[in-house]
Amino acid sequence: MSPDQIKFSGTIAEAFEAAEDGVGFHGIFLDRGAVGFFKIDRAYSDRYPLVPFGALGLRAFMVDLDRQGQGIAARAVQALPAYLARHYPLATAHYLTVNKINPCAIRAYLKGGFIDTGEKWPLGNAGPQHVMRMSLNPPKRSSQHHPSSEAC
Repeated sequence: MSPDQIKFSGTIAEAFEAAEDGVGFHGIFLDRGAVGFFKIDRAYSDRYPLVPFGALGLRAFMVDLDRQGQGIAARAVQALPAYLARHYPLATAHYLTVNKINPCAIRAYLKGGFIDTGEKWPLGNAGPQHVMRMSLNPPKRSSQHHPSSEAC
């Protein structure tokens, strides 16, 4: 992670140091090597009252700095519904908050299938955040292209 990204998601070491009840650690793997990390929070609605009870939360999502810009984040997010359905079969949705000044992350989450709920979380560590949601049982729909004006 670059120093300017750490303010948004922290580091893997910080994630392990702040182990919390109800939070599981997960890796992102490509070509048999680890390229990223994220946490799934089963108590997300306790931490974010605007999230419905029982929804999962995606936290501390990060991709190795040397592997960024290759579409790994968006592909990992696209794989989340099937992955979470296997590991958390009772959950019907998952949420995240993403800092308003983190356009690369916002684009990756949108490309991956999250939608912006229009709600804002004002208490982010690095400032106000968008609240995003993804159904874990999405209806079938056509593929959508999300254009990007800058590389991430």
